[in-house]
Amino acid sequence: MDRRAFLRSAGTVAIAAGLAGCGEGSGETGDYDVGMTARKFDPATVEVPPGTTVVWKNTSSHAHTVTAYEAEIPEEADYWSSGEFDTQSAAEDGWLDGNDGAIYQDETYEHTFETVGTHNYFCIPHETGGMVGVVVVSEDATAKPTDT
Repeated sequence: MDRRAFLRSAGTVAIAAGLAGCGEGSGETGDYDVGMTARKFDPATVEVPPGTTVVWKNTSSHAHTVTAYEAEIPEEADYWSSGEFDTQSAAEDGWLDGNDGAIYQDETYEHTFETVGTHNYFCIPHETGGMVGVVVVSEDATAKPTDT
C-alpha cells in the first residue's frame, strides 16, 4: 500500500472513531429514555405503563427544561417539571429569574408517571422552536421507551 492510500484509510478510521455515538437517536438511548438535542426531544412521544419512571438526558450543549403544560396533563395528575416547581407559571418564572430548573449537558431529569392519560410538556427556552413532547401513560403499554 502506498503512503497516500495508507493515510486515506487511517483518516477514515479516525473520523469514524471520532463520530462514534454522535448519531445516537431514539432506541439507542442507553441510560435514558428521552434525549434533548439542540432543539427537540428525541423521541418526541413515548408510551409507558403506569408506574414507569421516564428519564430525560440533555444530550446537547444547550440548557433545557422539562416542563409540563399544566392544562395539558390529566386532571388527577400532580404537576411536574425539572426544578420541581408546583405550577407552570412558577417554572417559567424560575427560568426567567436565573435558569432555575435548567438541565445542563449530560444531566438528567426523571419523573414517575402514575396517572393514565396524555402528559404534554415543553422546554421553556426552546418552546417557540417546537421543542415539545408527549408522554402517553397507558394500561396497554408493556415496555419502557428504551425497550421498544
